[in-house]
Amino acid sequence: MTERAPVETTNLDRYGHSPLEWSRARDGLAASPTRLDIPFFLGTAGRDGRPHAAGIGALWHEDYIYIVSGPGTRKSRNLADNPACTISTRLEGLDLILEGEAERIVDAPTLEKVAGLYRASGWPAEVERDAFTAPYSAPSAGPPPWYLYRFTFHTATGVATAEPHGATRWRFV
Repeated sequence: MTERAPVETTNLDRYGHSPLEWSRARDGLAASPTRLDIPFFLGTAGRDGRPHAAGIGALWHEDYIYIVSGPGTRKSRNLADNPACTISTRLEGLDLILEGEAERIVDAPTLEKVAGLYRASGWPAEVERDAFTAPYSAPSAGPPPWYLYRFTFHTATGVATAEPHGATRWRFV
């Protein structure tokens, strides 16, 4: 698969810094499976429009972010009603907000591939029918089984917290 590249880059910096390179964010996301100390947060909206945010475990693979959640959790119920969501994170030297949609994944090859990536990162996920099981998960994930979601982003905004400084928005197709 070829890496997604932004179709539009907008410099948001007001202090004269150049636009940030997308590779800085992409490389930070690619390091996330081996960096369990990187926090990720999912933002969804309920049927009534009320916002909901939750800390999540996230995995970057082939230019997508994968997340898991139990079917009874608020985040899963919100995503079933409205797949539009955000994922935000603090990477090394870069705060990043991604906007897009989360889609539940049920095809066996993708489930098996991502379960293997989770196992390699330290979480012993196994595929059972169209979801994951494991001896444990995050308390906020609810009880097993856990659904797998693929997050496809169309917009990303990065604010550098270390040199080179700057703020940039990237749009993708």
